[in-house]
Amino acid sequence: MRYVSNLPYATKEEEDVRIPMPDGVQLSARVWRPTSSDNEPVPAVLEYIPYRKRDLTSVRDSLHHPYIAGHGYACVRVDLRGTGDSEGVLRDEYLEQEQADAEAVLAWLADQPWCDGSTGMMGLSWGAFAALQVAARQPPSLRAVVIASFTDDRHADDMHYMGGAMLSDNLAEAGTMFAYATLPPDPAVVGDRWREMWHERLENSGPWVLPWLRHQRRDDYWRHASVAEDYSAVRCPVLASSGWADGYSNAVTRLLGNLDVPRKGLIGPWSHKFPHLGEPGPAIGYLQEVVRWWDHWLKGVDNGVMDGPMLRTWMQDSVPPSTSYEERPGRWVAEPTWPSPQIHPVRYPLTRHRINPPVDADPDLDADAAVGGGSAGARMTVRSPLSVGQFAGKWASYNAPPDLPYDQREEDGGSLVFETEPLTERLEILGSPTVELDLAADRPVAMVAARLSDVSPEGAATRVTYGLLNITRRESTENPEPLEPGTRYRATVQLNGVAQAFPPGHRVRLSLSTSYWPLAWPPPEPALLSVYEGSSTLTLPVRPTEEPDGLPANPFEEPEGTSPLSVTRLTAPDARWEVKRDMVDYRAELEIVKDQGLVHFDEIGLDVGRRAYERYTSVADDFTSATGESTWTMRFRRDDWDVRVETHTRLTCDERDFFVDATLDGYEGGRRVFSRTWNETVPRDLL
Repeated sequence: MRYVSNLPYATKEEEDVRIPMPDGVQLSARVWRPTSSDNEPVPAVLEYIPYRKRDLTSVRDSLHHPYIAGHGYACVRVDLRGTGDSEGVLRDEYLEQEQADAEAVLAWLADQPWCDGSTGMMGLSWGAFAALQVAARQPPSLRAVVIASFTDDRHADDMHYMGGAMLSDNLAEAGTMFAYATLPPDPAVVGDRWREMWHERLENSGPWVLPWLRHQRRDDYWRHASVAEDYSAVRCPVLASSGWADGYSNAVTRLLGNLDVPRKGLIGPWSHKFPHLGEPGPAIGYLQEVVRWWDHWLKGVDNGVMDGPMLRTWMQDSVPPSTSYEERPGRWVAEPTWPSPQIHPVRYPLTRHRINPPVDADPDLDADAAVGGGSAGARMTVRSPLSVGQFAGKWASYNAPPDLPYDQREEDGGSLVFETEPLTERLEILGSPTVELDLAADRPVAMVAARLSDVSPEGAATRVTYGLLNITRRESTENPEPLEPGTRYRATVQLNGVAQAFPPGHRVRLSLSTSYWPLAWPPPEPALLSVYEGSSTLTLPVRPTEEPDGLPANPFEEPEGTSPLSVTRLTAPDARWEVKRDMVDYRAELEIVKDQGLVHFDEIGLDVGRRAYERYTSVADDFTSATGESTWTMRFRRDDWDVRVETHTRLTCDERDFFVDATLDGYEGGRRVFSRTWNETVPRDLL
């Protein structure tokens, strides 16, 4: 990244600005704005998240907020109610109170003498969720949003449930927020009230996995703040981005296809990162694009920001399987509109171990006619061991520790596998593949995981994309129905969107399994899945390999930002991702360590330590032995102030119930000053 200091506007920073809410609670904001805004008001841009502006996100914030401010904006970073140095308690994500607070913040910003009355919102992940959700509420000052790594559908496409199957990230993210929501404010900001504010958080918090487990169907809990319920509610322009390695790879194209406002989409090869910090690379000059967006929509500059294609995306070339990449080879491609008229769904019939050449036939035609012969309706079966999924990687990659899927050959040993002949010419896909299955199961609850892989001539299998389906939710995630053992059903598995090229000589492989642990929680018991050939198909969104003339090979500038805040590392970080198998008691374990070490924030004289630990275990093929654990330790130290928070959440199950055991401990000066334990049972609901 190129660090820049010579910006169009000189800026100043206000570290702690208090913003009053209608109920008297005050939120803490950090403001960067042009010095000239004292006399010449400017638009305001809000980032609104719970991740502590004074310390935990301060280095990242220092890259882009002063940069945007230096281009003539008041950039405002607000800690959500109950986080950082803001007052109150944070009890869950995306609540009505959170969005009402955001509207109050925007109204306050628009009313400041240094603001010209126009506002925008931007953010990654939670910040992007907040911006999109608030946009749907149409606050009068909000003119545009810039969002990265988000979803418009909280149930179907967040870290909780995928295709009606519960993700292990439902536990992992709950563990993260269990910790973040119980951290103390900084006494250097709030003074002697810090202890009272901290204990209010400790006493009113709890393991977030509990409400998420209590809503296993798509109900009003998930419909709230899901923009997919009413796209027409969004009335302001949207610049949306994500990455193919991220868990949020689908919402950009959905927004492009469903919104009726000026909109642009950008999808790179990245994990859960801002595009100017994109990993795997190439990262891009995202902040330049953001400034152009704000210039047009907040200042009225005629800069052609809406010219060119609606979507730009990185078409990924073939790579060997690896759990991390510094760079993904490929090229930028462009689509003038979305859905793209040049992308065509191509249907490939599935027969025993084969993905057959595509046909243009009515899917209701006789299977023999569709595949050109063979035994119509022949049955193929699979009952996968729990070990399938150990090399699946993380639902949303953070690229640290290495968390992408590894070689799929070991996974395929417990799967039903279909494969093309070696390709004779390059094949490129852009969009969401689907698998249409004619199937039956021998248990009332069953799942299927579908994986699409690029298989090299040497046999290495790189997972390209995947999808999950809890088959009880094949018709509805609102009203699932148990399966009648032996009854044949039709079910569609939608795979995550992707842009991927398969070179000549490679094969396309589809793998189906009945478990995908620990990425997804297993069903109550193993199920034998029957798949009927001929009437089951794979559909790929095929894109022509030729590019229109006149498109630049690299449409983006080099990444740039302002210089990061100075920090001093006091202890070394530690990052591990270990898969273990014990061949005595058949215990399998995935252990994940993300330890940031102890870091000194030079500007504020604060030492901060963060350590996250996850462990997922199971025994043999006992589906009720699945166990997930999330443990966080967070420490803050300055002079004689030394505070630590430890959270632990353990999730287990039997065939009927989930069991949550959690602890929260707060320490001051090495002495435990708060402790609470939870032991809760939540019934399984066809899950």
